[in-house]
Amino acid sequence: MPHDIPAAPKRQLSPHILPTACTMIGVCTTLIGLVKVAEGHIGPSQVDEYTSLDMLLFLASAMLSYCSIRRADTSRIGARLERWADQCFMAGLIGLALIALFFAYELI
Repeated sequence: MPHDIPAAPKRQLSPHILPTACTMIGVCTTLIGLVKVAEGHIGPSQVDEYTSLDMLLFLASAMLSYCSIRRADTSRIGARLERWADQCFMAGLIGLALIALFFAYELI
């Protein structure tokens, strides 16, 4: 007699992406402010400009994850929005890491 094993619940990333992406927007905003203050001592750099572009990725991620949560009842649309939110979030993390690396080695 086969036993019915319940399917594992689908993991939802959007409730985790949304607050983390919002936190990363705050991190980027803080970094921009610190760079603006430090430019008086270290000279001009483009770190603030690149960080503001990276911040837009986190904003897109937050908005997409919010829309995904709101569209949870329509699984296809919600899943697609969640996938896009995840991709924007990962791109933002990679971008922020590259900005930090290039800034540390004074390439930007």
